[in-house]
Amino acid sequence: MLVGPKLIARLRLKQHGQSNVREDTPDTHQKKKGTPTMGGQLILLCIAGGTLMFADLKSRGVWVMLLLTFGYGFIGFLDDWLKLSKRNSKGLAGRKKMVLQTFFYLVAIFGLMCTWTQADGSFGPTLLINTKLTLPFIPTRWFNPDLGWFYVVFGWFVVVGTSNAVNLTDGLDGLAIVPTIVSATTFAVLCYVAGTTLNIADSATVNGVSRVVAKPLYEYLGILQVPGGADLAVFCASIVGAGIAFLWFNTYPASVFMGDVGSLALGGALGGLAVLSKNEVVSAIIHGIFFAEILSVMIQVVSFKTTGKRVFRMAPVHHHFELKGMAEPKIIVRFWIVAILCGGVALLSLKLR
Repeated sequence: MLVGPKLIARLRLKQHGQSNVREDTPDTHQKKKGTPTMGGQLILLCIAGGTLMFADLKSRGVWVMLLLTFGYGFIGFLDDWLKLSKRNSKGLAGRKKMVLQTFFYLVAIFGLMCTWTQADGSFGPTLLINTKLTLPFIPTRWFNPDLGWFYVVFGWFVVVGTSNAVNLTDGLDGLAIVPTIVSATTFAVLCYVAGTTLNIADSATVNGVSRVVAKPLYEYLGILQVPGGADLAVFCASIVGAGIAFLWFNTYPASVFMGDVGSLALGGALGGLAVLSKNEVVSAIIHGIFFAEILSVMIQVVSFKTTGKRVFRMAPVHHHFELKGMAEPKIIVRFWIVAILCGGVALLSLKLR
């Protein structure tokens, strides 16, 4: 919050404000011209500072998260820079963006979460990440499918999909950052309970006799253990702190936009947290707002290409509500409320397992 005003002034001075509002947005967005963008650099600075100061840097998971966050932030920076330097709103081509997203994902998986020496000393890749899935409201002892190497493909969909979903959501002042804060807070809880060595008293029958036994918290809750989960929780806390600081300047009417450097980075971080915390499927609930936004775009495209008709007045869905006459602040706050409810349902799934 102390650095924010100086960064905003610097961005405005260097004419890093939005030179063009996208053509596929409502006319009301024309008043946003001139608002500086690329404020996501402030978010990345805060995340890096908090993580490097308080997390255990020996943890592989921490470095995976930093790589995904800053790798995707770099992609967003290129996208923003092209939009500003060429004075158009198209930026980096979609295919090039996807290639770069895939590159950083594969580097994270095969560079940091994979060993290339087998147990017998022979050369060969072995994933260091658990390839089993956990499902919401279902204990792992009941259903715990192992995807094997297909997990790499599945994880790609989660990480890249989440990154692009957050990017699509960042279309109104403060719309993307609060759901991000809620998601990061939810992941902080999930990571901590899955990684802590804290035991909890539980009843068990031993040789026909009911006894009180100590169980690890993750076992009691019926979830998979996540080594280094506490350090991932620290990373989540860094996102929350950075998000709150950025919201101070991004709330309606925004003084600065995060730009793709912020939205792609945060989306990559949330997708990575879903994979490392073993909440890939649960993340569809946690990221309910982001999921709805990207789903609305997919529905719109498929419907128009197959029937020639549009389901929504404009996609992503927040623009649909704008064109229906709903005020921007009302849309934003209602989306925030839904995001909080989604986070609560995700946490509720812990106990109901």
